[in-house]
Amino acid sequence: MLILTTAVTAGALTLSACGSRGENKSGDGKSTVVIGLDAPTTGELSALGLGIRNSAQLAIDNANKAGEVKGVTFKLEALDDKALPNAGQQNTTKLAGDKDVLGIVGPLNSGVAQSMQQVSKQNNLTLISPANTTPDLTQGPDWRKNKRVRQFPTYFRTATTDEVQGAFDGQYAWEKVKAKKVYIIDDQKTYGVGLASSFKDQFSKLGGKIAGTEHVSPDDRDFKAVVSKVKSAKPDLVFYGGEYPASGPLSQQLKDGGVTVPLMGGDGMYSGDYIKLNKKAQGDYASSVGKPVEDLPSAKKFIADYKAAGFKEAYEAYGGSAYDSTWAVIQAVKAVVDANSGKLPDDARKKVVDAMNKVTFDGVTGHIAFDKFGDTTNTMITAYQVDKGAWASRFSAEFKKFDKS
Repeated sequence: MLILTTAVTAGALTLSACGSRGENKSGDGKSTVVIGLDAPTTGELSALGLGIRNSAQLAIDNANKAGEVKGVTFKLEALDDKALPNAGQQNTTKLAGDKDVLGIVGPLNSGVAQSMQQVSKQNNLTLISPANTTPDLTQGPDWRKNKRVRQFPTYFRTATTDEVQGAFDGQYAWEKVKAKKVYIIDDQKTYGVGLASSFKDQFSKLGGKIAGTEHVSPDDRDFKAVVSKVKSAKPDLVFYGGEYPASGPLSQQLKDGGVTVPLMGGDGMYSGDYIKLNKKAQGDYASSVGKPVEDLPSAKKFIADYKAAGFKEAYEAYGGSAYDSTWAVIQAVKAVVDANSGKLPDDARKKVVDAMNKVTFDGVTGHIAFDKFGDTTNTMITAYQVDKGAWASRFSAEFKKFDKS
């Protein structure tokens, strides 16, 4: 039975559940803990979303197999947000209504996260994203003025921010690509605008010239007008703040239109589907958070387990961080159970949120821990380039060490 009360903001519902938490549903004497998942598992961004879902499922399967938390069986409840903010909010509200849900992994999109954070906060429900990069989500809207305030104590992420990624991209374009003049395009979404802005700030700071800027719709697929403007500007590089469903066609149309310089973007471009959408992707660049899991000794077991599990879809850009995000929730639950004589307390959600701030372990993508804002302490970024039909890693660094200014 659920009692619904109207929330004061965002049109969301705060749901409180009656009955005992973690009731034994399996008959094996164990309590059930549900970890929710929100990601686009259908639609144009489903390649990334399915990789997130599968990797979270793998973490839960491994935890159950190993008996990671004595007396607890974990279950994944995966919901599709179709990369839409209203769907993400509805999914969060639905998951919050299940008393056994102690955390949510996701979402993929920063704009979707903005719609979920208030519901998560109202319900003391941990929300941890393997992919969100917009700084506002953890540090508030005035972070650029260095007035950083954590507004949502229930929100965490294992992906570093666009303040780091965009600046890395700007410096990489200047120092490694040797670009002197860049044309910047963004898709007007939260993620794309923030990434492009951070790139512009760093590239300009180093002496780079901005040849022009343009805003497009994330739904656009015909870029003739943009191609004409870029061609006239004669840049050394084009930077795109947005995601692969639009940047793939944009890159091909730029090349077809006579703009032979590379297109560069962030982690929203780093997908195998970008190359499938773009017959002329050769030489294009993208950055992504962390190091490629294929290069990490810490990821060998993850890669082997993922293959053995038989998932039809690739783990894609965020598989490793999705596994780590899920494992972080599992470790927080473990700490709460251990502190309560091996049982789940009635206020488990609140205690899991508190425990998340202290979670630390060596994960698939490296050492996992969170700072006072809920941001990952791992600021590693990798630059990739399309070479012979695949993304090849070119350079990795923690930006705080890479930044020489």
